[in-house]
Amino acid sequence: MVEAWNAPLPLRWAAGLAGAGLIAWIAWRGRALTASGAWSAAAMGGGYFALGGPFWYGLLLAFFMTSVFWSRWKRHARSKREAEKRYAKTGRRDAGQVWANGGVGLALLAAYAIRPEPLIAAAFVGVMASVNADTWATEIGALSRAEPRSVLTGRAVPAGTSGGVTPLGTAAALAGAALIGAAAALLGGGAATGLPAGALVALAAASGLAGAMADSLLGAWQQGLYRCLVCGELTERTVHCGEPALHAQGRRWMTNDAVNCLSSVVAGGIAALIALPAAI
Repeated sequence: MVEAWNAPLPLRWAAGLAGAGLIAWIAWRGRALTASGAWSAAAMGGGYFALGGPFWYGLLLAFFMTSVFWSRWKRHARSKREAEKRYAKTGRRDAGQVWANGGVGLALLAAYAIRPEPLIAAAFVGVMASVNADTWATEIGALSRAEPRSVLTGRAVPAGTSGGVTPLGTAAALAGAALIGAAAALLGGGAATGLPAGALVALAAASGLAGAMADSLLGAWQQGLYRCLVCGELTERTVHCGEPALHAQGRRWMTNDAVNCLSSVVAGGIAALIALPAAI
């Protein structure tokens, strides 16, 4: 595998697309990805493999594999099904979700391939820690027995409400972020970022948790929500109970995918600031 990253760029692209395509096909067959999500994952994975190395590609795999694991592990949990009634998207991840979670990381990888800078690599760790933290918080937090509370107002909100947080979900976010830091340290991220293993884990935990909190804040403050005219439910979906829902709050363009993307940018910026003293 390591030899593959020493091959000429066209061969790395071919190997990356083949490997990522196989993984995407398996995920599609396992109903973890839609058709558009599978094509997007194959293209993205090919880019990560061709332009990066074990550190970059490994963090993408760590995010993808753990996300699929948690989603499948609790697929039949009633609390998850109740929460998902309010989500704009559920179950299988589509192209929008794939690019919202991995697109910023791919852009940073492309920038690093052109100009290798430790701060770019550190920002990448923060981005991946954020998307992993948010996914773990969503998947595991849905199992919480505690009533979610709005990160903006502190008031109790129904499970699945944008911006709702629980202690379990927050702990899951921290664990998911720290896992990315540990994976980065094991995969040689110290050479790219200029940081020792312990500092990488701390950087990922701090920036990833901050990104997850930014996601919750944007979700409660700016994400577009709609009121179902049939059942009265407040939801992220523009169509509910088979009928168009009425725009109730937030910005229409601020979808869950947009929230995920923007919060990962915030986390990347925080990670770069944390790593700045070591880069000077």
